[in-house]
Amino acid sequence: MLDQHILLISFGQFDKNFLEQTAAVVKASFGLPVNISINYEDLTKYYDPMRRQYDADKLIKYIQFEYRRTDAKAIGLFRVDLFIPILTYVIGQAVFKGSAGVVSLFRLKNELYGLPKDEQLLFERFYKEIIHELGHTFGLSHCVNPACVMRPSIYIEDVDQKEARFCMKCTGELEKEK
Repeated sequence: MLDQHILLISFGQFDKNFLEQTAAVVKASFGLPVNISINYEDLTKYYDPMRRQYDADKLIKYIQFEYRRTDAKAIGLFRVDLFIPILTYVIGQAVFKGSAGVVSLFRLKNELYGLPKDEQLLFERFYKEIIHELGHTFGLSHCVNPACVMRPSIYIEDVDQKEARFCMKCTGELEKEK
């Protein structure tokens, strides 16, 4: 689609420069315009007090409903701990060949693993996961290439080991889908 674009939706406090840099990296990865939106939705109704986490599936449904534009791939950006019912936590989640996804900084912070704060590494991890989840919205499955951004990220080491780019196979599939 000629007017297709990507929408990054900030839920929570993100530095404006951080969001603009993220948008620039995402734009370079997909070759599509990237817009930034700020959302002030009260996340309380997505919080599960038993798990002390936020339900990624419910957040995606909210994004699908609120940003239901056929030409936009919308990714919610969060700072809270996310889960889906079958997993302990998720860094991100997206609808395969859909229009919505979510990514959170929560599990990407070095401090969670007893390591010193590293803003540059946090930024790199964040945009890798945004690109990964957007890849799913464009119909890309997980990849076995260890360097490909579509490699699954279960642990933080998985995020660090992969690159912020698609392998040749995934690049070819992405071009067919766009």
